[in-house]
Amino acid sequence: MATSFGAICNDFYINATLALKLDLPTERETLLHLFDRVRKSQPEMNRLKRYEGELALESVRPTQESEYRWLALRRNNIRTGHVNPRSMEKGYELHRLVLELSPYHLSISPLDVSFVELLFGFDLECKANHDEVVYDALFSQSPVAQLLRYPGAQVSDVQPLFGMVLGEGDIHCSFDVKTRLKSKRSRSRRFQDEPISILLTMRKYGPVQSTEELLPIFNTLASKAEQLAADQLIPHLLTPIARQITSSNT
Repeated sequence: MATSFGAICNDFYINATLALKLDLPTERETLLHLFDRVRKSQPEMNRLKRYEGELALESVRPTQESEYRWLALRRNNIRTGHVNPRSMEKGYELHRLVLELSPYHLSISPLDVSFVELLFGFDLECKANHDEVVYDALFSQSPVAQLLRYPGAQVSDVQPLFGMVLGEGDIHCSFDVKTRLKSKRSRSRRFQDEPISILLTMRKYGPVQSTEELLPIFNTLASKAEQLAADQLIPHLLTPIARQITSSNT
């Protein structure tokens, strides 16, 4: 994996969302035209699949940690994702393409834009108790630790979410940690094959003056996300959790 972000986690992914206020068109010909146009630029995306409330165009993901792309249309949003891109620029290609094509193929008006969102995801494999790992990494030496210290109690849910607004309220940013619970039917305390996800989400709310603004907005979010990931998320969130995972496995 070529990206520096991908080198520090098991899976790195870039997701984007264009959220709308009105419902998308559902005509067969309209949707197929968009999917065909995307497939021409991304030939590996040749699998059309229907999920509950969602129509998706995907590439094949043959093995774990391999590169994978997807485009999903829901009732009032368009979502795209690129897992384990070879470079950051390659990771942005699909998102930029869909933001450029969708207003014309799906008749999206500037007034219709609710928000543009960009997400960086870092998945860390962890076989230990996820919540205990996150607690020990981030809170065990802080005043917050006293909150959960009770005789006979065990930490059961530690999924911190931190948010801030950049500039003059123009861009909303959040840092989020997602843990997975073990199966209620199993007594095993192992979390094999389930990652801890560390997420950086950037969001710019609409409306916009023109749909031609969507690409510049995305580029601004990408630039700020790269800086925040490198300067804030990795040293202050990802690295402590990764170290605790290593410690828990020894």
